[in-house]
Amino acid sequence: MEFFRIRRDIPFMRHALVFNIISFVTFAAAVFFLITRGLHLSIEFTGGTVLEVGYTQPADINKVRSTVESMGFGEVQVQNFGTSRDVLIRLPIRGDVKQSDIAGLVFDKLCSAEGGKLQRGEAQGDQASRLACAAGNNVEPVKLSRTEFVGPAVGSELYADGLKALAFVVVGIMVYLAFRFEWKFSIAAIVANLHDVVIILGFFAYFQWEFSLAVLAAVLAVLGYSVNESVVIFDRIREAFRKFRKMTTHEVIDHAITSTMSRTIITHGSTQMMVLAMLLFGGPTLHYFAIALTIGILFGIYSSVFVAAAIAMWLGVKREDLVRASGKDRDPNDPNAGAVV
Repeated sequence: MEFFRIRRDIPFMRHALVFNIISFVTFAAAVFFLITRGLHLSIEFTGGTVLEVGYTQPADINKVRSTVESMGFGEVQVQNFGTSRDVLIRLPIRGDVKQSDIAGLVFDKLCSAEGGKLQRGEAQGDQASRLACAAGNNVEPVKLSRTEFVGPAVGSELYADGLKALAFVVVGIMVYLAFRFEWKFSIAAIVANLHDVVIILGFFAYFQWEFSLAVLAAVLAVLGYSVNESVVIFDRIREAFRKFRKMTTHEVIDHAITSTMSRTIITHGSTQMMVLAMLLFGGPTLHYFAIALTIGILFGIYSSVFVAAAIAMWLGVKREDLVRASGKDRDPNDPNAGAVV
């Protein structure tokens, strides 16, 4: 499907050096902010307290969030889970308050916000079974369903597992592209993908946006999304090498990128509309997830054209790397004859 077709190839590779310099400067700035400012990790990585509370009526998330934030715990996460009456609250570690007391303090505040009064029963197991919010007419406007403490050791383990997942994805992409195309394309695609990932992390380091497991999932999704765009361009480059014997390498790359422009606009445009809907209407829970995807999509388009394709050209990719001469028994008029991948 094509909305339009460009009849004349756009000379992208003529300006490859300029855009590669811009990419290097942007990449270096992202690395600088990562080193100097670091990531603002969420409590999944740093440790903290998790509360699950249930309301008799659909919960007002903004009211719950403002109530908890007024206690001065810093960056808190409040979101619905399950039904509109169930709320999940994540609180960071606070040095001046015992971790065992945090759940009671927060639940007391939530109970007071609903016009109730905290009551403590006899200890019969965990804290969730001992705390109750009593209001008039024996109504319990909010219930403490569960509390859980995430220790720093667990957070560190999640952080390490996330880095391992990122490394496995990178290695898998390199191996796939080396077999699918050629090692020069493999290196070019990995450099482009790491360019996207580091820039996303650089944005989060500079603005000190919260880096959570959802954002890590977005980064991994961007890796796969970006390599898909690179594969489409690489495949078109291989096809052009087979069909246009007199074209130079940079002319083949220009033709491949130009011929995929319509597909790129349709694919990335439709994806970005979905991500934009999450960004505008997804609330705080999906906010940073959508931001990471938006940055990844925009820079993914840029890196596939001006980073991956340009690096493949700088590495000296040529027709012989993808298409080798066939034997005498092959049809000389077959443009695909003798192709070895």
